Parts: sequence; C-alpha cells; structure tokens
Amino acid sequence: MPELPEVEFATRRLDQAVRDRRIVALRALHPSVRRTLGDGTERARGRRVRAVSRRGKHQIVTLDDGASLHVHFRMAGDWAIGTTADPERRHARAELDLDDGTRVTLVDPRALSTVSLHPPGHSPLPELGPEAVDPALDAAVLRAALAGRRIAIKPALLDQRVVAGLGNIYAAEALWHAGISPRAAAASLGRARLTRLVDGMRRTLADATLDPGRYSRGEAVARLYVYDRAGEPCDRCGSVIRRVVQGGRSTYFCPRCQRR
Repeated sequence: MPELPEVEFATRRLDQAVRDRRIVALRALHPSVRRTLGDGTERARGRRVRAVSRRGKHQIVTLDDGASLHVHFRMAGDWAIGTTADPERRHARAELDLDDGTRVTLVDPRALSTVSLHPPGHSPLPELGPEAVDPALDAAVLRAALAGRRIAIKPALLDQRVVAGLGNIYAAEALWHAGISPRAAAASLGRARLTRLVDGMRRTLADATLDPGRYSRGEAVARLYVYDRAGEPCDRCGSVIRRVVQGGRSTYFCPRCQRR
C-alpha cells in the first residue's frame, strides 16, 4: 500500500535511472495497462526523459516534447530497475527500455497500477489537496478542507482532495500520534486538535521517509504504532488496540489514547 513516502522513494529511484535517457521501447504487458496506455507505447518511443516528479501518490515522467507519462501504483505497484539482459520479472505490467541498456519494469502482483501518456499542456492529475508534508499545511488550511464534511475524520483523510499523499496506514498512525479518535466527526475538529493532527502527519511521514520499506513485504512494521496491531498493547498507554471498519477499510486505534 504505497503512500507518500514510498512513492517519493520510488520516484527518486526512477528519476536517477531515466533522467536524460532516450526511450528505446515502452511496452504494456498487461491488458489493464494496454487500456490506459493505448498508443502511448508508440508515441513515447524516441523521446528523451527530462525529469520525474511526484504529486501526492502520483508520478509524472516529463518527456522532451512536453508530453508526460502518468503512473499510479494503486495498492501494490513498484519499480524494478535493471538491464535489458535481466530475465523477465514475475508480475511485470509495463517495461521501459532506455538507450543506456537500462530496463525499468512496473511490477504489480495485483495488476491495479495504471500508466497513461498525456499530450503537452495537459495535466494528468486529478483534483488534489495540499501535500501532507507541505509546510503551508496548518490547522486553518485543514479546517477549511474539512468544512461541511459529514463523515468521520479517518475516511475524510483518505480523500486526496483534503490531503494529498496520505493513505489508510499513515492516516491511522497520524491520528494515534494526535490522540484523536478516528470516528470523530471531521467538521467538528477545532484548531487545537487539528494542530495536533498536522503534527501527527508530519511525525508519521518523517518516520516513514527515514525507513521507506513496504509494509506489504513485511518491511518497516516496527515503526507502526497501531496499524494491523489489533489485540496488541498500545505503546503509549498499554490499552488493547482495536480494529473497526470505516468505509470498507480497516481502522486501528487505541480506545484510551484516542477517546475523542
């Protein structure tokens, strides 16, 4: 479940591998990628990569003609970087061959990742809120984004129009750091609690940035305080961590530390 820190780490790796390289071939290896990429495999051939950037959980590969490849990992995507001589990788969904012999492969065991090519001047990004790590994000900005939302704060934080880059895991962790119940009404949070929540987001994402291992591969589990720890003691107060379902997603929290 890659969120902002994992996507940022993947973006930097990809940028190092492809920046200023010419695309020799772009192949869509799965029907879902062929649908989203269409004739982009032909249009990208011969183009040179100028840069790779991230916005929220989205990656943008900017080409020398101003066109852009938009990549979204969804639940389980990632980049595998090697050479064209490497054996075919399991779960390969798309491949990018470069003029220096590098092969970049989009791997995704769940085949949910998307790749699409967009013409110059066309932004492939949906409506997104401020970055969860943006210094400009404060209680006032968050309160304005949550105004009028008649849902609980945890599912509200998963809306990328509220905060970009935060997902199910780190939303739960940020709320634990802030001492806020995931079931608190989003629009009811005052300045003090929202300030704690912004601080909780930053602390959670800073910890993840230092150790951007993938939770789905069993990495980086030690730095998670509540996520997937139902039945275990809270590190802060010793109470038993609970799990509830909100909007079809699992939410983990401490009933004592996060009472309201």
